[in-house]
Amino acid sequence: MSTPLLHKRFPELRESLPRLPLGTAPTPVRELTALSGRTTVWLKDDGAFGDGGWGGNKVRKLEWLLAEAVRREKRTVLTFGALGTNWGLATARYARDHGLDTALALVDQPLDDHVRAQLERLRESGARLYFTRTKARTYAAAPYLMLRHRPSYLVPPGGSNEFGVLGYVEAAFEIAAQIEAGQLPRPGRVVVPVGSGGTAAGLWLGLELAGLADVTVVAVVVNDTLRLDHRSLGALAGRCVRLLRARGAVFSAPALRTDRLLVTREWLGPGYGYSTPEGAAALRTAGDREGLSLEPVYTGKAMAATLELASSHAEDERPLLFVNTNGPR
Repeated sequence: MSTPLLHKRFPELRESLPRLPLGTAPTPVRELTALSGRTTVWLKDDGAFGDGGWGGNKVRKLEWLLAEAVRREKRTVLTFGALGTNWGLATARYARDHGLDTALALVDQPLDDHVRAQLERLRESGARLYFTRTKARTYAAAPYLMLRHRPSYLVPPGGSNEFGVLGYVEAAFEIAAQIEAGQLPRPGRVVVPVGSGGTAAGLWLGLELAGLADVTVVAVVVNDTLRLDHRSLGALAGRCVRLLRARGAVFSAPALRTDRLLVTREWLGPGYGYSTPEGAAALRTAGDREGLSLEPVYTGKAMAATLELASSHAEDERPLLFVNTNGPR
């Protein structure tokens, strides 16, 4: 088992902030020559992260979340999502593999063949499913669900709390190591889809801690049901800083410069769960030209933003780095 880069940087965290290894790092990087325009585009393929036929950014978060649940001697992970939640399915599968039950509160989303198939997978995962339908009813049901499944470990949608953020602090250290090893040029911008905030907040914080404070995170918002802006992402990163310090890490306060986080809603379309023509076209282009497996709700929209940035004139001529967070395999 390899030592997390976060533990190498802060050895004092090895005992106080454990990680449950669920994937193989580092994830591969390569140039996407067929997608480059005025700016070169590179890929960090986090879709390759994870075991058991399921990968992506959710597994990076679960490494730290499930480790904390085990450390606290919890029996059930209680979390939330929409009917077609990839997050909920990944949680159920990995939790089951490590002796934990999962309870899922599910809100409605547009039904299609994918969502129906996903619901069947959720039922097969062994998770207890609660169809709470709306966000308000989910909030109202949470105390009952916590009591019913005690001792439970409560995790927000997408795993985006201070422990989930650690997954992409670790990924940022990984990017820095790949740059140092000559596997990846130093990017000017890193593009990710943002559904719950943990991936973007972790990269924003992690890049600074890893010595890449001049790199901008482009956060492509794909979810209009949560507040996702500089203030909310900054609060999430701040809670992660406090966690690291509470567990013993010693470091100077990160600046978290707002000009190093670009939050854009330009590619959202009708809202969360809906595809867009631009995202669908980008998905096809990436698949046809580079063999990338993307999906329309998250990574297709982020790829549309990447292609637009690559073709536009920019003062920063350094490469773009697209992080593929799509996990299903």
